[in-house]
Amino acid sequence: MNKCGKQSSCTSALYSCTMQQNNVTFRIKLAGVPAEIRCRQEETRTFLHDWLTEEEPEFICEVTDDRIDMVRSNLKAEDRKHGAVREYSLRYLENNAVHAILAEKLVDYGVLLTHGSAICVDGRAYIFTAKSGTGKSTHAGLWRELFKERAFMINDDKPLLKVGDTGVMVYGTPWNGKHGLGRNACAPLEAIAYLNRAQNNRAERMSAAEAYPVLVQQSYSSKDAGTLRKILDMEKRIIQTVPFYRLWCNMEPEAACTAWNAMNSAKNASV
Repeated sequence: MNKCGKQSSCTSALYSCTMQQNNVTFRIKLAGVPAEIRCRQEETRTFLHDWLTEEEPEFICEVTDDRIDMVRSNLKAEDRKHGAVREYSLRYLENNAVHAILAEKLVDYGVLLTHGSAICVDGRAYIFTAKSGTGKSTHAGLWRELFKERAFMINDDKPLLKVGDTGVMVYGTPWNGKHGLGRNACAPLEAIAYLNRAQNNRAERMSAAEAYPVLVQQSYSSKDAGTLRKILDMEKRIIQTVPFYRLWCNMEPEAACTAWNAMNSAKNASV
């Protein structure tokens, strides 16, 4: 930081220099939508490797100095809330910038970023969502133990929902949580469960009025009025299409059975 406290401008200058030395351009395909990435860090291409494509892009995701400064500012604001002081690498800032740009632009293609653990069982996707630290990943792990080769993780943190005329599809992203559980795969969404810690396992169907604020809280939002309207429309369509359940559970294997039986009661697919 210089005497004027202009740390961000110095970092931006360094970032611009990096761009001149290493201008990285490639294409990826997320939720069936191809996009061109223009960035500065080769590590970003490596991170997105499993989603690379040669298809013509629908839009361009370009990381600029302004976008890097915005990401840094947002991260610093969150740190101040929690009394933390951290420094962020250019690689980390760029990764977050790409993530934010894609989340915004994909809305135009009927794709919504959500927060949760998405698992596929017998070709159908189930999402467990909750506040951080509740046990989404742990519960998904119980399902993998229960269903063995019948199950795999689509994404353990930031899956994408693609809202279509015939239903909702769940897609994996490379932003798949600290355990790195996920793949470039998709499956039709069967149900969403909102997890709560409890000593005894039980589940119940949520009404649309109960489910809507949960979905809004756990999904991407936008500061752009037009984009926000599209997001709200997608969320309403998801609520109308996908059943939501409230699950009270412990971390015992029985919790997976309780959740599965509740979310498949209409199909009589008990375990």
